[in-house]
Amino acid sequence: MRSRAHASAIAGLCLVLAACATMRPPQPPSLQLPEPPKDLHATRRGNTVVLQWTVPTATTDRATLREAGPTQICRSMAATLVKCGTPVGEAPAPAPRKPSDKKVTQSYTDTLPSELQRENPLGKVTYAVEVLNSDRRGDGVSKNAQVPLAQTLPAPADFEAKLESQGVRLTWAPATLPEAVPEITYVYRVYRRPDKTKSPTLVGEVSVSGNPQPSLLDSNIEWEQTYFYFADVVTIISEPGKPEVRIEGEDSAEVKVFTHDVFPPAVPTGLQAVFSGPGQQAFIDLVWTPDTDPDLAGYNIYRREPGGAPVKINAELVRTPSYRDTNVVSGKQYLYSVSAVDVRGNESARSEETEENVP
Repeated sequence: MRSRAHASAIAGLCLVLAACATMRPPQPPSLQLPEPPKDLHATRRGNTVVLQWTVPTATTDRATLREAGPTQICRSMAATLVKCGTPVGEAPAPAPRKPSDKKVTQSYTDTLPSELQRENPLGKVTYAVEVLNSDRRGDGVSKNAQVPLAQTLPAPADFEAKLESQGVRLTWAPATLPEAVPEITYVYRVYRRPDKTKSPTLVGEVSVSGNPQPSLLDSNIEWEQTYFYFADVVTIISEPGKPEVRIEGEDSAEVKVFTHDVFPPAVPTGLQAVFSGPGQQAFIDLVWTPDTDPDLAGYNIYRREPGGAPVKINAELVRTPSYRDTNVVSGKQYLYSVSAVDVRGNESARSEETEENVP
């Protein structure tokens, strides 16, 4: 019995020793160095660059990041940025994460120095960020992001809108071009936004070069509507063998237009009068060139006798470019004119008169 108990004790001791042999040595505490972001994005508009990245949740040693500190903003003319060097800015520490947060993003807006743009019109600038811990220590920069350095132009000045019969006429002051670079051109872009709508529509483009009095007519409007217009200048980089690059400039101030139609149709032309009568009831036929205004509703017919004032002789608008006047008297002379009327009741001036005699 004693030998069996002794054997069992030895076996138990061996199991304990074996378990002890597999225990790992104690690990050093995490330094809480944030993992560098892998999704840095850079977007340029005008002279500003907006950087955006995801705030890391883990450390470089795969521990959970308890608290992220500030983020240093790094900018370099080098094609690849591996160390931050002297930061050009710093984003503050993000707010503590909530348990429900799956992804927290942070952003920073940088302004490109004008001398960089002038000296490197076809170059690019490289950005990176380095997230620090609460002790302001980091472990390297993020994925790099680049933006072009071509000079952009300020928003168009003195931007105005004027209502015309054919649409809305947009005008603005001409831009001052920088020193010419063959691969870089500039165009104005004009946008229209209907009232109570945030999404603008591109109205058209106008070249900056050789345009001392820039303007654009927006004829694709609806009458009796409110619109907001604005414009910017787009920088276009076209290098041989490379995809075209466009940089949007800053927007001008919006101008508001109410498209109230007070513009009459064109004055009718080509009016002719022909008498018919022998053997039948006397009448005078009138014909004229059709009016091509898209909002034409019809015509009014005016008649007068020599020395008298014109009088409208149609009760309803005439829909076609012809009219038969049966209320004529033998031995009299009549002078006729015609006007055009649109769907909103705007009436044109009367046409040139034509005359006809009733035998």
